[in-house]
Amino acid sequence: MTTNNETETPLWVPSPEAVAASGMVAFSGLVKERHGVSLDTYDALYGWSIAQPELFWDAVWDFTGVIGDKGARILTDGGLMPGAAFFPDARLNFAENLLRGEGSEIALHFNNEGEMREPMTRAALRRDVARLAAVLKSWGVTEGDRVAAFMPNCPEVIVAMLAAASIGAVFSSCSPDFGAKGVLDRFGQIEPKVLIACDGYRYAGKVLPAHDKLAEIIEGLPTLEHVAVVPFIGEGPKGLAKAEDWTTLLATRPDAELSFARLPFAHPLYIMYSSGTTGIPKCIVHSAGGTLLQQLKEHRLHCDLKPGETLFYFTTCGWMMWNWLVSGLA
Repeated sequence: MTTNNETETPLWVPSPEAVAASGMVAFSGLVKERHGVSLDTYDALYGWSIAQPELFWDAVWDFTGVIGDKGARILTDGGLMPGAAFFPDARLNFAENLLRGEGSEIALHFNNEGEMREPMTRAALRRDVARLAAVLKSWGVTEGDRVAAFMPNCPEVIVAMLAAASIGAVFSSCSPDFGAKGVLDRFGQIEPKVLIACDGYRYAGKVLPAHDKLAEIIEGLPTLEHVAVVPFIGEGPKGLAKAEDWTTLLATRPDAELSFARLPFAHPLYIMYSSGTTGIPKCIVHSAGGTLLQQLKEHRLHCDLKPGETLFYFTTCGWMMWNWLVSGLA
């Protein structure tokens, strides 16, 4: 808002046509049709969502088209914190919801400091997720195992997250501009079985190899059994312990079929971290169902994101906005 004496003028106001075509208005219409409640303003809808959380989140599930079995119960012990449980009977898979569509529609654009790649289609994304998931399964990765990523924000790290989620593994990431100690302070707490890492990255026009830092990280994570190195700057593993080349690994599973483990709503999806300003960063676990539903709500209602549109947010894999960004695929 800009203030001019005692009057306030909005910087921007959508046209009546844009408002009428918005996801927020469509969602309000669904609520009115189901429950006979007229919610003609944002404040009215917001107030109803707080007063009727069970009805609200049930409507969000249906409006956003969540793939999975919703189950009979929406909310139990709603007055308890902690103790409340949303969708306690539901079964879903986070990756299945993000990997909607199998055709030539564009899934990802990637610009690496001016080095543009060809857009990645939905079909190509599904193909690479299937291949990496097959590799992870061959390494013995199962539900609840941790897969960590030391990666820039690029298509390969999204493939890694989706492959882990398709199995039911728990994903956690750091940016390659972190120091080795910062990475170990985080990943050292979660005992990952697999590390997905880059051989280096680019920043401000410079190519920054990461092999020395990566060697220290691998040595400091005794639970690691396998490391997949993405040749981001074209060098690959270069003799790193436990390390194999990403491209070669995916090539070993050319015909892998994609499958999804349907898991409880509260099954862990991500481990993120506090900032570390008051000691070692604290682990924060986010559930698959909670993450999916909350971020679908934000994208579809608050951002008014629609199929075919492009979502951009400049972020690294060390910030929660990366996790928010990738849910735009759903």
